[in-house]
Amino acid sequence: MEPTGYQRADDRLDATFAALADPTRRALLARLATGDAAVSELAEPFKMSQPAISKHLKVLERAGLISRGRDAQRRPCRLDATPLADATDWLERYRSFWEGSFERLDELLLVLGRERKRRSRARKKGRR
Repeated sequence: MEPTGYQRADDRLDATFAALADPTRRALLARLATGDAAVSELAEPFKMSQPAISKHLKVLERAGLISRGRDAQRRPCRLDATPLADATDWLERYRSFWEGSFERLDELLLVLGRERKRRSRARKKGRR
């Protein structure tokens, strides 16, 4: 059975979040946000082998977060932010939920603070 557009979108979103779950991959994306780079350049700041970096890059590539070009002997990696935009869109749908939850929490804390002050004043008044 052929996956629906919805399933494919979910699969892409799953791949994006799975790729972003690793701090090394997030660091690689941050570096690629400044411009294209070869695998050897990307591996420099890490204390891991170039093959290990290549494995991380394959995960990013499968998620659609990077692409690899061809420049003579060099295969520069390039950031593709489209899946990040899709992930941001998905997260934005939950923003109103969290904002509403925080607003209700703020209101509750104000009520509790007023009640605490009222009880404190009542106790002080009773001691006189």
